[in-house]
This record gives sequence, C-alpha cells and structure tokens, in this order.
Amino acid sequence: MSQKRKILFVDDEADLTLLVKLNLEKTGLYEVRVENRAKNALWAAREYKPDLVLLDVMMPDLDGGDVASQLKSDALLKDVPVIFLTATVLKEEVGDKGKVIGGYPFIPKPFRSEVLLEQIAKSLPPAPAGAAPEPAPPPESPGRRGVFDPRVPRNPLARPREDRRPR
Repeated sequence: MSQKRKILFVDDEADLTLLVKLNLEKTGLYEVRVENRAKNALWAAREYKPDLVLLDVMMPDLDGGDVASQLKSDALLKDVPVIFLTATVLKEEVGDKGKVIGGYPFIPKPFRSEVLLEQIAKSLPPAPAGAAPEPAPPPESPGRRGVFDPRVPRNPLARPREDRRPR
C-alpha cells in the first residue's frame, strides 16, 4: 500500500476546512492538516512538510498570495505545489475547471469534490520511487455529488445554535 500524500489546507473558514479534510481523507489517498490562520501557514508547512498546499486567496490576517510567496521563498518548501481556492472569482466566470492566478492553478468556490480531486492529482508530483501505485478514489454515489460550499448549511433542519438550549 502506498504512503498517503500530505496536504496542508490553509483557509480561514473552519467549517470548510473540516469538510474538505474529511472528504479528502475519506478517499484513503491523503492525510490533511488544516491551518485556519494564514499567518501560521509558513510555520505549519515547515513542520508538516506537505506534498501540496491548498490555499484560500482572501483571509483576514494575510493574503493567500503573500502566503504563496513565503512558501516559494523558503528553501525547503519552494517546490511544493500550491492550488488556490477562491470565492473572489465566480464559477460562472471560469467554469468548473478553474484557471491560473500568478502561475498557480485555482478553483472557484463553491466547488465539486471531483474537481478538487482532479486538480490535486494533476498538481502533485509523482509518488516517490518504490511506492506502490495509489488506489483509485472510491466512486461517488450517483445521487449525491460532493459540493464544498460553506454558504450552504450542512443540515437545513438543524436549529440555530441559540435554539439548542435544553427546554
């Protein structure tokens, strides 16, 4: 069995990072570390040594472009591929597949899980020599397409937090 590829996901939206982490790890191909504060991204990358970084463009404490520059300026991280995820460009403007920002591929939010998995597969360097081939990701059920959209509540019947008090 092959070793899981390591992905660092930097995004200030904690719900989105958890959802993406769970979905990527469910494939059995990836180990995902989440960092919700952009200013900690370089430190987290140095410690974790990811094979790939998923990076939000707009974050409150540091811009994703600045984080990408920090990664590329670091001798240990300069060759780690980066994929931007952004809500600043509408899916209608670029389609499902996304385009390139500053030489980095990007995917507009919200995005389908298969689009993210496809871009990760394209962006990751080949597995180290001697590693077993990676298993194919499990197929999605035909009636349920994975969409990572933090604006859509996961359970529309759930009561708002303030209504969850015992009565």
